[in-house]
Amino acid sequence: MEKEVKVITGTSAAAEAVRLCDVDVIAAYPITPQTTCVEKLAEFVANGELDAEYIKVESEHSAMAACIGASATGARTFTATASQGLALMHELLFIASGMRLPIVMLNTNRALSAPINIWCDQQDSISQRDTGWIQIYAEDNQETLDSIIQAYKIAETVLLPVMVCIDGFILTHTVEPVEIPNIDKVREFVGVYEPKHAYLDPDKPITQGPVGVPECYMETRKQIEEAMEEAKKVIKDVDSSFKKEFDRGYGLVESYNLENADTVLIAMGSVCGTIKHYINNYDDSVGLLRVRTYRPFPKEEIKKLLKDFDKVAVLDKNVSFGFNMGALGIETMATLKDKVICNYIVGLGGRDITLSNIKEIVEKTKEAEEDKTEWIGLKE
Repeated sequence: MEKEVKVITGTSAAAEAVRLCDVDVIAAYPITPQTTCVEKLAEFVANGELDAEYIKVESEHSAMAACIGASATGARTFTATASQGLALMHELLFIASGMRLPIVMLNTNRALSAPINIWCDQQDSISQRDTGWIQIYAEDNQETLDSIIQAYKIAETVLLPVMVCIDGFILTHTVEPVEIPNIDKVREFVGVYEPKHAYLDPDKPITQGPVGVPECYMETRKQIEEAMEEAKKVIKDVDSSFKKEFDRGYGLVESYNLENADTVLIAMGSVCGTIKHYINNYDDSVGLLRVRTYRPFPKEEIKKLLKDFDKVAVLDKNVSFGFNMGALGIETMATLKDKVICNYIVGLGGRDITLSNIKEIVEKTKEAEEDKTEWIGLKE
């Protein structure tokens, strides 16, 4: 079969991508709202649709530890998590990137406790932005599947782990038509993982994860940063190759209606679909710059696309406490030093971001004369 279309959730789309990529090892612990992803993968393994080792562990910390161990032997690995589970992995995320292991992980964005909240915001993945993981934020379920496939080729080229982030419940539990590409074409696209730096061979022993003494540690950090910079080109090249093969492409950022706009919004994730709907049906003087790749941060693309705008509205589904801005707003401000930056904190803990919220943001931005932060949708 050349390809087929299934009406599936975002987590099922991610699982389909893992099946297509011929992953060797899956280690995961269930946590809402990603559980349905690893349940589907367990089904694929049990039915013989995916020849992989499925490791059932007692925590997310152990899941990442198992992925690190498997990847260090040369296996293609996958895991999935959310919220507190991602937070529990924190110390091991540095180990994965420091050992240059191309692990791919699905993070289903969910608010962090307390209070306990299972709904969507992006505080969990944003909190891990400095761990050395590439971060990709998908807008819909099709992009989720495509990004997982691309993630393996990206990770195995630059030797950094990749986190594909999708909005919890908004994508994880909503069904959409998703095109499932031909399995042979996908496996030809991602290729066979043949690491030269991480393997298990008693005839050619190597040391992995040694002590990093002061005489060498700083260089390892610089190498990760250089790999992140290289990843910008690799992500674009992989995306271009993917588009030629499968007729879909995304890039580091997406420009939407900027050529007709006098007001521009910057955002990540599924809220971009709401913004596009607002533009198409209510106000075509608004443009959107969707940041797909948050790490590495696409500074050059943002500068180029927004050079003709005097002020920019940035929507953040996270907050940096003590600075009263979201992380995307902070980094946009650092990138666009000569522009007015209006940062809007929205959608925390799954609070709906409505069309009236978008209209309010547009109107407030038009009136702005200096940098500011506002929380949108707060109750009195």
